[in-house]
Amino acid sequence: MGARSYGADSENGDRIDDPSEDALFMMISDLNDCDNTFVVVQLDEDDPVWFTSVAVLDERGYEVVRRDTTRNEHEVPTSTSINDIARDLTIWMAARSISAR
Repeated sequence: MGARSYGADSENGDRIDDPSEDALFMMISDLNDCDNTFVVVQLDEDDPVWFTSVAVLDERGYEVVRRDTTRNEHEVPTSTSINDIARDLTIWMAARSISAR
């Protein structure tokens, strides 16, 4: 099986297919605490086996959720660094793409 397609969707309706680290950085940078509070990245299928999301926290940081049902993983770290979040998510998603092949 080849790599499966995934996309990033923000609360305000923005969508990026197969987002790069830079695209994730931009989407997270655009988050605010009013009308664009989260970004979700998941496989483009009806019942995705993994997803990750980034949500704005009141304390000017971000909550990152990483869930993979095939590996029984569910992590919820927080961070204030958009650079670190975008890099970590890119690495995390790449590991899922490699294992799906």
